[in-house]
Amino acid sequence: MARRVVAMLTAVLLGFGVLAAPEAAMGRAGSADKDCADFPTQAAAQTFFLDNNPSADPHRLDADGDGIACESNPCPCSSSGGGGPAPVPFSPPIPEVKRERAKVIRVVDGDTLKVRLRSGPRVYVRLLGIDTPEVYGGTQCHGPEASYAAERMLPSGTKVRLRSDPSQDLKDRYGRLLRYVAKGRLDVNRKLVVRGHAKVYVYDHTPFQRTASYRRAQKVAKKLDRGLWGEC
Repeated sequence: MARRVVAMLTAVLLGFGVLAAPEAAMGRAGSADKDCADFPTQAAAQTFFLDNNPSADPHRLDADGDGIACESNPCPCSSSGGGGPAPVPFSPPIPEVKRERAKVIRVVDGDTLKVRLRSGPRVYVRLLGIDTPEVYGGTQCHGPEASYAAERMLPSGTKVRLRSDPSQDLKDRYGRLLRYVAKGRLDVNRKLVVRGHAKVYVYDHTPFQRTASYRRAQKVAKKLDRGLWGEC
């Protein structure tokens, strides 16, 4: 008799919605916690994400906190604003500019020096952005003159400042430092160009920072037939 009364009361309560059927209760419990597999597209997941407290993300649909839910789901896709932080655009790091002080040991040729860095090591330096005629492995036209011009500007013992260019490698394939060389306020590399002892040299189609200035200097030297432009 007692069991019959309980069954009758349960039926009445279910009919009025006071109690939930087990299947319905399970359905509501299942909808309480969503994951990305529950959504057919990323756009559907994004809509649900924005409608359900995106700043807290209780369903953990935004794994990386960028305000976009279920990015691995198939499209249609949506990136409408959520509660996470705005994505930060990627900016590649700016290469560090190397600055060193050194003393000239000797001029190897028109565009190469051997120096002693203030920190101690002896290194070879390839003057950045220029190329002079060769004097080794066969003497080219104006090669000796270019070397002599560099020797006059940079006699042994001259104090110089070296500066790298962030658009270029720090060393060439021979291990020489690639640098602008300054003597006081004089840009030695450019001076060799403007006097006609060197040509502007852009490696691998990657212009260096002072390319425009050096090309203007070369234009002047060429117009006036200076150095190699009038000799070769």
